[in-house]
This record gives sequence, C-alpha cells and structure tokens, in this order.
Amino acid sequence: MILDRILEHKKSELHRKKSHGYLTGLKGKIADRPEPSGFIKALEEACTPDCPALITEVKKASPSQGLMRPEFTDRFDPAEIAGTYKEHGAAAVSVLTDQEFFQGHLDHLARVKDHVGLPALNKEFMIEDVQFYEARAYGADAVLLIVAALDRIQLEDFYTMAKGLALDVLVETHDESEIDTVLERIPDAVLIGINNRDLTTFSTDLSVTRRLASRIPSGKIIVSESGIHKREDVLQILEAGAKAMLVGESLVRADDIGARIQDLRGTAGKENEAQQPAQGTRWI
Repeated sequence: MILDRILEHKKSELHRKKSHGYLTGLKGKIADRPEPSGFIKALEEACTPDCPALITEVKKASPSQGLMRPEFTDRFDPAEIAGTYKEHGAAAVSVLTDQEFFQGHLDHLARVKDHVGLPALNKEFMIEDVQFYEARAYGADAVLLIVAALDRIQLEDFYTMAKGLALDVLVETHDESEIDTVLERIPDAVLIGINNRDLTTFSTDLSVTRRLASRIPSGKIIVSESGIHKREDVLQILEAGAKAMLVGESLVRADDIGARIQDLRGTAGKENEAQQPAQGTRWI
C-alpha cells in the first residue's frame, strides 16, 4: 500500500534529522515566528448554510498521478497559487511538504504563510516529534494527524504536542473504527477529517463522508477531503454535515482557479456588478 511506502521512507528521512543542533535551530525559528493565527477559527467564521468553509491545497504532485500540471516541471510558485485561492474566498490553505512522493517542501509552507497569510495547514505524514517543531518553525497554524498512520499512543501524544505548540489539529479518518478511535482517545479534537479516498485503490467516493459523518457528535467540525470537483459534490457533503472541505487536485488542475472556486462555492456570476471581477490564475 502506498501509505506504507511513504511511512517507511519518512522514517529514514527523519532519522537524518535527529540531531540536537537541528532541533535547536527549529526552536530558534519558532521564537522569531508570530503565534499561529487560528486555523479552526477561520473555518468557523467562513462556514455558511450554503457552503462549507474552503480549505484549498498547494500540491505539486502525487504518488498516483505524478505532476498535477506538466508546466510544474519548470514553474511552480506556491505563493502565487495560494494568493489566487485567497483572492477568491478560501478560508485556509493546506500545503504539501513531503518531498519524495509529493515534490513538496517546507519552504513552500513558509512562502505561502509569509507572502499570503492565510491560516496554513502543514499537510505532512507526522510520525516523529521533530516534525511538529518543523511545522511551527515554517509558519503552520495547524498540522494533520492521519489515524491510519499512527498507533493510539502516538495519536494521543502527537495531539498533545501539537496543542502545546499552539497548533490546531486536523485528525484524518477513513472508516468507522478510526472515527471511534478519535472520539475515544482524543475527545477534545474539534477538526475531524473524513478522507473520501481509498488508501488501497486511491479511488474516491463521497458516500464515505455521508456514512461516517453520522457517527460524529455535534460540536465537531467535519472536514470532507478528496473527490470534490463540482458544486453538486459540495451540496452532497454539506447535506451530510460537513462544515469544511479540503480541495486540492480539482483546483490545481483547473484552467482558471478562480472560476473553479466560484463554481464550488456557488458564487459564479454573483460578484458585485460595480466592481471588475478579479481574474484567477490561468494556466492556458
């Protein structure tokens, strides 16, 4: 399974970072960083009865599909992409930082945070303490914990560590047993992600959000992830109870990012007629 391959490589990658000097350097960077801006708060404020809060994603490549766009070989500007997301109403941004499988980098996270300012999620495979210091040092406001990648003790410890660094936490689940684990082990978790992508086949099915959302008690923010491409998909997850949605591939691949965001949010054609509509990033 691809997740197993990623986690195995991540272990060897992080082994090279286990030095006192590296961690000390990260702590120095954290001291120079402002406090996180509040990822959960941004989602709460952006969610409306007509549309979940939109978490957009800066994603250069994936292990199943390679480069999201051919031109990313020579030109990939995370800040430009995130700036377009912000211009068209994104509540927050997720930034892939895994290098081996997604061609991401921690510098992408720092560029987005420093130049765009949206609340930022460090989308990474978190399996070691040092990664939480990296996230905070490079400007993250939130981190991702993938239940399928962690044992129950790690899940509890990493959640506590993230909160100790003032980071919000998105806890990602894929099935009923993972939902139950989250509710039992970290009942204070507010953001619960439901990933519609099958980790074995990589296919997506929005019925996963419908099925799992019913197990999540009120007071939580359900984030539907993956497989959201059009307005009809958004209405489907909204009806299921999602208060936020994480959308990456369909935006990055869009010929006009701004127009695609407007379509997802149901705002196409609703701009103030007194103003010239802003143009989204166009790739062709």
